[in-house]
Amino acid sequence: MDYQSLFAEALYQQLRDQLDQEKVYQLIEKPKFTEMGDFAFPCFELAKIFRKAPNQIASDLAEKLELPPLFEKVEAVGGYVNVFLDQTEVSGSVVAEVIQAKDHYGTMNHGNGEVITIDFSSPNIAKPFSMGHLRSTVIGHSLARIAEKNGFEVVRINHLGDWGTQFGKLIAAYKLWGNEEKIREKPIKELLKLYVQFHDEAERDPSLIDEGRLWFKRLEDGDQEAHALWEWFRDESLKEFNSIYELLGVTFDSTQGEAFYNDKMDRVVQLLEEKKLLEESDGALVVQTAEGMPPCLIKKKDGTTLYATRDLAAAIYRHEIYGSERSLYVVGNEQTLHFKQLFLVLEKMGYEWSQGLKHVPFGMMLKDGKKMSTRKGKVVLLEEVLKEAVSLAQQNIADKNPSLPDQERVAHQVGTGAVIFHDLKNHRLNDVEFSLDAMLKFEGETGPYVQYTHARASSILRKASYRVNAAQLMFSDDTAWAVVKCLMGFPEAVTRAFEGNDPSQIAKYVLELAKSFNQYYGNVRILDAVEGRQEKLSLVHAVQIVLKEGMYLLGLEAPEEM
Repeated sequence: MDYQSLFAEALYQQLRDQLDQEKVYQLIEKPKFTEMGDFAFPCFELAKIFRKAPNQIASDLAEKLELPPLFEKVEAVGGYVNVFLDQTEVSGSVVAEVIQAKDHYGTMNHGNGEVITIDFSSPNIAKPFSMGHLRSTVIGHSLARIAEKNGFEVVRINHLGDWGTQFGKLIAAYKLWGNEEKIREKPIKELLKLYVQFHDEAERDPSLIDEGRLWFKRLEDGDQEAHALWEWFRDESLKEFNSIYELLGVTFDSTQGEAFYNDKMDRVVQLLEEKKLLEESDGALVVQTAEGMPPCLIKKKDGTTLYATRDLAAAIYRHEIYGSERSLYVVGNEQTLHFKQLFLVLEKMGYEWSQGLKHVPFGMMLKDGKKMSTRKGKVVLLEEVLKEAVSLAQQNIADKNPSLPDQERVAHQVGTGAVIFHDLKNHRLNDVEFSLDAMLKFEGETGPYVQYTHARASSILRKASYRVNAAQLMFSDDTAWAVVKCLMGFPEAVTRAFEGNDPSQIAKYVLELAKSFNQYYGNVRILDAVEGRQEKLSLVHAVQIVLKEGMYLLGLEAPEEM
């Protein structure tokens, strides 16, 4: 039940001539201190309308408000109308609602089954899956689950970077210095060495750049040797990528990369010509976008295509195949201009659905304050980080709980969870400094802390031989109120996370719930309680349910034991 909406409705009945209901709802605040109530309505904006002091307006409103029985009292304090919920009634109602709904608690129907495509991860073929790729992968994976929680049908797309001039450079490097045996033994490591060597040599011999362009032109023209090498590099890369995705628990509905759209770009160029949007500029073909913004390059002077051409083809194809009216592109903020141009060109082409396209940018993963660079070989491999995290988790389990069953599986859950949570607890627009030490801490604001809290709740329920009975829950004291209020906030956090494309809203929420529950656990005797035992255990069960669902939305697993 949305108690804030009930309060907003009561206020609106008194203010319908001055404010609309949505505005009333938005103005409601949640006081930091319990003694100030559960919800507060500030009257300062009404002072000019009523030509009265805010405290007088608050006093008048408090007298007239007709609140439902679930509210215990209302009072005017300064310029605020503060209301207090009936803790006994509401606690029982909230806990029962969570237990009955189980993992459906907090599920919203904003999407009403509408299809949304989410383009995320999208690593480049023939390059290692580094920590730099982690952000798009885990942010996109979490947003997909959050969108489903909000009632959307999600199509997960991995738009692989399997085309472009870098493949011409790589083929040129292989022809000059490559060793087939070494590549077959350690494909990605050797391909990275070739890629780095190419750029080192090109600084001394710029003619290599032309050689790389020539090989890419041959690839585009269907040259048999170039295509065979490209396909080999692609297949080896996909094997490595899939092992990483398996470690992270990430899945996709489509892995059609840039190359898939090679035969679909002529149609795009034709459509642009028909709509008289194409212009020639220094031998290249461009589309003018907006004042103060550079034109969108469609074809280079040598006839090769670009990212924009493929992304236009991909957007049209996805809309036609999936019928999606909304699409998210989870791509770093350095591509902001590209997506502005892309969306403007689609709009100029007359596609109304282009209004539903959104770039979801994010900050960089930094190492020592600097961007990681594949070209210069300055990368931290994600697979190595994940394996080290799992190894550390195994060591912690061996030290602290050596009799734990299925240690390998729990170590995997905790280690990967630590890496994912370290990223998602930050707002996506912030840069994240790569720090293995910070990432793998098992105390404080970390994934393992939240997972351990869930395991603690599970342990309590096991020891108590808990059986669900949420029909008549009457909480007789106020010790549980902070936890109950936190549980009430989960649906709102789910909505906020979707509307802001911001998984950190869920990460912050589960941290808050974990802290609130651990404080409750530290102050209340649960297992040996006689009075209110069923209520206490039911509260533990509700926390267990919501923590598990919150972690699921982030892409973390929830161990029953740790």
